[in-house]
Amino acid sequence: AGTQPEVCDFLGSCLCRSGVAGLQCDSCQPGHHSFPACQECNCDAVGSVENTCGPRGQCPCHSNYTGLRCDQCAPGYYSYPSCLPCQCSPSGSQHGMCELASGQCECQTGVTGRQCDRCLSAGNSFPY
Repeated sequence: AGTQPEVCDFLGSCLCRSGVAGLQCDSCQPGHHSFPACQECNCDAVGSVENTCGPRGQCPCHSNYTGLRCDQCAPGYYSYPSCLPCQCSPSGSQHGMCELASGQCECQTGVTGRQCDRCLSAGNSFPY
């Protein structure tokens, strides 16, 4: 499945299709996945540890990135491609997660601030 039909080198060995490797053209080249279709991994240069991926195309991500190509912020991080920690107040936020673009935490009732760290009615720091 990985060879080019009717194409051989000067020794009579079959040549592998693009993205395919191995003596018998039976695996994907490094940086490719999904044999026999062998597609490029295309791992995100910032979010991935390296440009290699598993058999289904999953790239190895740094801890603050997620997604098949590591091109999204992981839960608890925002502002791709920086993927900064949300730093939501544990006692003032709903779930400790924030909006992916702005970093605005989801605050409990009566609490405000990007990190949900201030009382809504007064400028006092949270918790009381």
